[in-house]
Amino acid sequence: MNLITIIPAYNEKVAIKNVVKEALHYSPVLVVDDGSNDGTFQLAKEAGASVVKHSQNMGKGAAIKTGLKTGLEEGYDTFIVIDGDGQHNPDDIPSLISTIQETGVVIGSRFKGKLPENIPLQRKISNAVTTSIMRYLTGYTLTDSQSGFRAISKDAAKLFLDITYNDYVYESEMFHVAAKHNITIMEAPISCSYGNEKSYITWINVLNYILFISRLFLRKINVFLD
Repeated sequence: MNLITIIPAYNEKVAIKNVVKEALHYSPVLVVDDGSNDGTFQLAKEAGASVVKHSQNMGKGAAIKTGLKTGLEEGYDTFIVIDGDGQHNPDDIPSLISTIQETGVVIGSRFKGKLPENIPLQRKISNAVTTSIMRYLTGYTLTDSQSGFRAISKDAAKLFLDITYNDYVYESEMFHVAAKHNITIMEAPISCSYGNEKSYITWINVLNYILFISRLFLRKINVFLD
């Protein structure tokens, strides 16, 4: 297994150095700086990561695609994607990759096993709603469709490069693309800590997600009609 950890990051100066240093215990680390203006780029380099920087903020999906594309070009065959805000514990990486050779994607689930402490109520509600929708639309047995901590195989990564979404919808479209190509998805329990992390999700992102879900429902209805 030739593993690399990808960290999409936008203005994550508070936690990025620690996340990089911890992840380096398990693999080389590539940080994709999505147009940060707070020194994230330099801090990630100082911590020991390779860093690719977008000239402007393009969205989390775009950052993940840049990371996957770069990793594939450099010959890696297994990819960990982890958020740069410190919510996820890189020590859970071995748990995710332990089953990746049996499947295409492993989701690090915050809700499989012990529930995380101090998780904001709105996150519980939004995850419950979106996960239920994604279970229905894709057929996958999911508990945490919004998790940004994932292990991805080489074959799945190649498919995910063709996703056109560049914002947070990208992570949900992964499930649709995986289902379309009969890729197996599993979950592994992870720990998660919450502090005063800033959310960069805007009303435009919410609207785009609603439109995305509406399109998936229409596709499913058309399948039934056909």
